[in-house]
Amino acid sequence: MTDISTDPALDEWRTYDEFAAGIDTFRLPNVSLAGTAVALTLDDGSAFSLVFDSVAVTWTGFDAAGTDPYDAVAVRDDVVFVNIPLESREREAITVVYSTSTRRATVVRSRIAAEALPGEPQVGQEFWAATVDGGEPTGETPGPSRDLIGKRNVYRYSPHHLYEHVYVSSQRYAWQCLEGVQRGHGDMDLSTVWKFADGLYLFCFREFRIAVASVWLHDLGYQLMTTGIFLGLNGDGDAEHSRGGGHIYPLGSVAYPDAQPV
Repeated sequence: MTDISTDPALDEWRTYDEFAAGIDTFRLPNVSLAGTAVALTLDDGSAFSLVFDSVAVTWTGFDAAGTDPYDAVAVRDDVVFVNIPLESREREAITVVYSTSTRRATVVRSRIAAEALPGEPQVGQEFWAATVDGGEPTGETPGPSRDLIGKRNVYRYSPHHLYEHVYVSSQRYAWQCLEGVQRGHGDMDLSTVWKFADGLYLFCFREFRIAVASVWLHDLGYQLMTTGIFLGLNGDGDAEHSRGGGHIYPLGSVAYPDAQPV
């Protein structure tokens, strides 16, 4: 029998803050939303409103209110990705994507549970489709999509971060690190994909092995870029928010000939 030796470093599962450092190097630039007010009606009938200045957003919704810093990126001329890494409510983030032309939006709420439960990611996520008040929405309502199933992409976030994703089903994706501190590591985690608009897909994952979840907006039609955020527990066990983003390189796709994945 042949004894296959392995690199001991591959057995060290990196903490969230270790792999996230620098993963926003190739991210699209931030924009200021100072003077902007956005009022949303969620698909459950509730309201969520945001009023921005140059550094903070005052928000109201989910039976709460607060003023927190925000991070905004103009993903397209009419589409804005906004993340609120909450300081007023520890261990929580709210991410909003909205279109100024179609008046469609999505809202993702990410929260770190008090403790990890067997077989469940510690960071959970909730999703809503929404409309921007003040006009009639046009186009399709954002919602769950199977469009990415079978696709295989490589993501370059920095000179030192290169990852491969394979979208296996509507509930799972597989990843491996090709370059970076996680090189040689990979897993299959829970994921959610929503179609926001033509070529624009909201991709979210929740990991099992470490307490981290992420929200990304993949632009697979216009410029092959992705913009995202992380929420998780760092190596010291503290809640931490990070930004991510970079280039998308499609490798191809497969179509299942018989039974379709879930």
